[in-house]
Amino acid sequence: MTNNDAMDEAPDTREYDRMLSGELYIADDPYLHALGARRRRLQQLINTSDWDAFAERDRLFHELLGAFGEGSYIEPPFRCDYGCNIAIGRDFYANTDCIILDVAPVTIGDNVFFGPRVALYTPYHPIDAATRDEQLEGGLPIRIGSDVWFGGGVTVCPGVTIGDDVVVGAGSVVTKDVPAHSVAVGNPAHAVRTIGEEDRIRWRARADEYRAWKGMR
Repeated sequence: MTNNDAMDEAPDTREYDRMLSGELYIADDPYLHALGARRRRLQQLINTSDWDAFAERDRLFHELLGAFGEGSYIEPPFRCDYGCNIAIGRDFYANTDCIILDVAPVTIGDNVFFGPRVALYTPYHPIDAATRDEQLEGGLPIRIGSDVWFGGGVTVCPGVTIGDDVVVGAGSVVTKDVPAHSVAVGNPAHAVRTIGEEDRIRWRARADEYRAWKGMR
């Protein structure tokens, strides 16, 4: 077999496939190393880009991530595990120091806002030390709906689903699913109330007042 024949062979993705399926795997094979090297290169370019290199960063995020919707923006620095397992919808915004560890799929809807230092962690590690010492680990997907706002320092743990129209308070650690149309706070986070029609009336009235003020200037 020639060197060219070896390069043309399909990569061995078995560890990667186990990783995405939530089964135990070891992150030590050529395919995962190649994905990690790709992520490091693109992440470095993003995080060391000039402050006004907006178009260049947008191009790099489109290359790094599995999907990056129209109108979305992430403030550097940004860090992830692979990037290709992250799918982001339209008009997403993440403030500085966002971390998304995507050994399992991470799906984020439209019109989602992250405060600074938000962290999404899909990896899990065995409770048994002997198993953990074999370098075995796994991951569970994180799903975030549309029209969601996270305050600064929110942490989301493996396997969590967050519904549409949710607000998560600053510093919260989300270990379980959060239902749609709710406000969740705490460690561990829990829904403290429902977002209802009174909230919509109040905030839309304030928005109308702002638009009126803007038109009068």
